Amino acid sequence: MFNKGDKVTVLDDAMDGVVTAVNGDQITILTTEGFELSFTSKELLKMNDDELKSGFSGQKLSQILKEKEIPKPRSFVKEKKSKKDIPVPEFDLHIEKLVKNFRGMSNYDILTLQTETAQRHIEFAIRNRIPKIVFIHGVGEGVLKAELDFLLGRYEQASFRDANYQKYGLGATEVYFKQNV
Repeated sequence: MFNKGDKVTVLDDAMDGVVTAVNGDQITILTTEGFELSFTSKELLKMNDDELKSGFSGQKLSQILKEKEIPKPRSFVKEKKSKKDIPVPEFDLHIEKLVKNFRGMSNYDILTLQTETAQRHIEFAIRNRIPKIVFIHGVGEGVLKAELDFLLGRYEQASFRDANYQKYGLGATEVYFKQNV
């Protein structure tokens, strides 16, 4: 069904590529990001194929790919904001928000990237005299939160606490910077 040179897309991931090798049911593709990855034939969908388009009873491939996209979660919490309030910078440290493709990264690499990103934002806020920022780290097992707490403890001018529960749940930390230290 798949041949070398076919353009394919991965069904359960936002990833496209070209088939470089076919070994039975294992198909190796070169992704548009330059990685060589192996998948089974059931995980891939051939693109720009006339027989494929006719096999979906008139549905277009773009419509199928649109259905495959993950919808963005809707927020139902509304807060009243006064005109005086300056929006607080929020930084989402979830790995899928930091890099396009984190497949193949070890947990250590992911955590290192997340803490380095947090450190850059902290130093930027201190340099630019931003009084308050929020890091969204998620709940999970608490490894990133513990690492963030350790990182923030190294800054004398920073104090931190859990962010607004109604807005963020348990997955965020609010950081305040004392300006004259």
